[in-house]
Amino acid sequence: MKHLILLLSVLGLFSCKKQIEKAQTDIVIEAMTSGQWKMVNYKDGAVDRTADFNSYSFQFKEDFTVDAIKNSAVEKTGTWSANAVSKTIAAQFNTAPDPLPMLNGTWNITKNSWTYVEATQDVNGTTRFLRLEKI
Repeated sequence: MKHLILLLSVLGLFSCKKQIEKAQTDIVIEAMTSGQWKMVNYKDGAVDRTADFNSYSFQFKEDFTVDAIKNSAVEKTGTWSANAVSKTIAAQFNTAPDPLPMLNGTWNITKNSWTYVEATQDVNGTTRFLRLEKI
């Protein structure tokens, strides 16, 4: 009987952990999909590439697609994912024009709120940094 109670307790804790992770993921999805985002800072190592993104905004959607909007028109649709537990976000723009491929891959979120995200990514020994803000 003690073993059964222990097993049920462990399963209950596992279930709670999964529910917490799902709630965290739901919050990330809600934050990302409510409104458009603008790149306000992008550095590729020591090179400031922010100006390359000046004419873009990004609309993240609940179906895990993301529109790169240039001058008010969708230029390219990519995919995105997020992991609240590991604090990462990933994007993929296949066969996209520059500068969109610079967003591809998994990014480690270093700071965030409801209105901004800062993240880093290491590519071939170079650290990339971005900051997106809601517009």
